[in-house]
Amino acid sequence: MPLARSVSVSSLPGLEDWGGPGAPDNVVLFEVAWEVANKVGGIYTVLQTKARVTADEWGESYVLVGPYVESSVRTQVELLEPPQPALRRTLAAMNAQGCKVGVMGSVMGSGDGLWGEKWGYGVREWANDAVLFGFLVAWFLGEFAAQSEERPFIVGHFHEWLAGLGLVLSRARRLPVATIFTTHATLLGRYLCAGSVDFYNNLHSFDVDKEAGERQIYHRYCLERAAAHCAHVLTTVSHVTAAEAEHLLKRKPDLVTPNGLNVRKFSAMHEFQNLHAQSKARVQEFVRGHFYGHLDFDLDKTLFFFIAGRYEFSNKGADIFLEALARLNYLLRVNGSEVTVVAFFIMPARTNNFNVESLKGQAVRKQLWDTANAVKEKFGKKLYESLLVGNLPDMNKMLDREDFTMMKRAIFATQRQSFPPVCTHNMLDDATDPILTTIRRIGLFNSSNDRVKVTFGDTGDICDTGGFLSSTSPLLPVDYEEFVRGCHLGVFPSYYEPWGYTPAECTVMGIPSVSTNLSGFGCFMEEHIADPSAYGIYIVDRRFRAPEESCAQLTAFLYGFCQQSRRQRIRNRTERLSDLLDWKYLGRYYTFARRMALAKAFPESFTYEPPEAAAGFRYPRPASVPPSPALSRLSSPRHSEDEDERYDEEEEAAKDRANIRRPPSPPGLPPGLPPTRN
Repeated sequence: MPLARSVSVSSLPGLEDWGGPGAPDNVVLFEVAWEVANKVGGIYTVLQTKARVTADEWGESYVLVGPYVESSVRTQVELLEPPQPALRRTLAAMNAQGCKVGVMGSVMGSGDGLWGEKWGYGVREWANDAVLFGFLVAWFLGEFAAQSEERPFIVGHFHEWLAGLGLVLSRARRLPVATIFTTHATLLGRYLCAGSVDFYNNLHSFDVDKEAGERQIYHRYCLERAAAHCAHVLTTVSHVTAAEAEHLLKRKPDLVTPNGLNVRKFSAMHEFQNLHAQSKARVQEFVRGHFYGHLDFDLDKTLFFFIAGRYEFSNKGADIFLEALARLNYLLRVNGSEVTVVAFFIMPARTNNFNVESLKGQAVRKQLWDTANAVKEKFGKKLYESLLVGNLPDMNKMLDREDFTMMKRAIFATQRQSFPPVCTHNMLDDATDPILTTIRRIGLFNSSNDRVKVTFGDTGDICDTGGFLSSTSPLLPVDYEEFVRGCHLGVFPSYYEPWGYTPAECTVMGIPSVSTNLSGFGCFMEEHIADPSAYGIYIVDRRFRAPEESCAQLTAFLYGFCQQSRRQRIRNRTERLSDLLDWKYLGRYYTFARRMALAKAFPESFTYEPPEAAAGFRYPRPASVPPSPALSRLSSPRHSEDEDERYDEEEEAAKDRANIRRPPSPPGLPPGLPPTRN
């Protein structure tokens, strides 16, 4: 059976049309994951953003399978009737034997279709046990194959170890299913890195059974490893994780399938600078309140940096970021820089509520605003009446004693004896919290002498308290996306990051970011872009450098960014890389994985030829390049902040597109990572 039907995706701007194969006839794709309509981590984002492109390609032959979680079902899906006779018979057969199975359509997105036109199947299991979920998934796939009148070719794509048992049982029962297993991060790798071991330099020497047993995850590790070995095709999200899987799971992945985004959701066309200005104004309002009494810095010369993600202090690079901020503070002070940096740490922590000082700051700011408006109204009325009778106003009479008294009271209310708080919430384990402990060690207490200020905002994910970022927050009433647009730089110097959605989201919103060559995103950008820093993506070397050298490199990036003028920061090309991260481009890697699995499972009906090796395409250095942070002061003269130079965005984008070459077909996995230096 030929695999030749064009994929229904539009061409990418700057990239030629891709005439790859689409979904073959009489093939049904089941994608199985614990996070189908059940937000736990990053896999939820993968499935959510990829669903539209996959549904466009497969139509009603695309089915998502996940656990029935009551809270998620109420908000994300609606129960529907099965669209196909075979599915109706399958559900009826399983329900008749006491298993609660339902079909649901997504209601998560409306116009933009976050999940696309798809169907999902939820299995209601009270024990909330991944093993039970695996047995039910294998039962479902076997029942579907038995209930189909015309035997279809079934592709089962399983994500992570939580769905792995369904794959293992499908192979053990010899079900007619072509299986794919995607590991987004190895279980043992995450545990090892959390233990502060020299992970990548010792990757080849770990006794995996011993390490998994000592961490009491041996049963889960065995399940993950069995799924990796039983699958017809093993994929992972980056070359870094591929080398990790080869050593820890003892199988070399067949393909690397990078994670993408639904770029349409974030697309702002040429409005991203306007959106940045609007969101930045909201963040500035928070800063005015939070730092009241110590607001002795110019907000127009203040940069907002942030780090976000799971609270994994070392894995996410919060340790090296704090150390770099301390060094940046020193450099800005000794060089007499007028730039101030406010660094936000957006991570879930153990808290019980907003602290009083943070709430008081916003109350004081609002009181000042109300006072200013009241005086402005009285001033405006007197000015209007004076001009109405044809007289120039007497400025000495425009404000009376009552006005001055009101303003003096407002100024007195802003007096503060203590430093602005570092944390916006009351921490339950303040004395042992790693971020707060490090801040005490490096001495970043938000004093007036500090050019780097720190704010630790809890996301409210652990203790169910109010989050720092939400539309209902009393501190900063914006959602995460709007907050990111209001910042100047995202900093994600992760040590363990199989992919990294946070820098990817910054990229599609036009916000420069810092990543590392130990993250999947950083490696992907180094592979595809000749000079990432020219596009506002700065990659710290944590693979071949000692921690001290990596910290020095990160400090140089941050200090160089602070030296750029506003005009130079605006002229970044970050958003132009959005198409490179769109599922319309990256979804083809999943298509190749499905083709390979079908050819391995049904060799009499399908064939698969590995793509020819091709020279990797790389975005070249742009025709007109803003200086990289490390060279900004040497490569261009200093421009005033008020300079309004004409900048033709269309002309600059056309120059970049003219230099983009056709991307090759997704190649097979190259042989491992290069050896590390001693």
